[in-house]
Amino acid sequence: MKVIVAGKVYVDPAVRERAVAAHRVIVERAREYPGCLDVSISADSVEPGRVNLFEYWESHEVLDAWRKVAPAPAEHFDLLDVQVFKHEVSGTRGPFD
Repeated sequence: MKVIVAGKVYVDPAVRERAVAAHRVIVERAREYPGCLDVSISADSVEPGRVNLFEYWESHEVLDAWRKVAPAPAEHFDLLDVQVFKHEVSGTRGPFD
């Protein structure tokens, strides 16, 4: 079953761009990992301290295997709030179907 991990975290707005940049290598390597359908860690366009997270994986097994070998971020930051959830995908279709 496909899995989506998605949500938002909040950091001090003064360090948000550095926090996103610190995760670049993780995004690059995850996108190359077999079974990764997509990964994005990006600054929100509206809220200054918000970072949006999105991961799309072929299965729980692939996600678990990735987590065992995933690199650490280049720098760590205090998270002020975390609202991230794992979703199991039971079906997929086009957005206008």
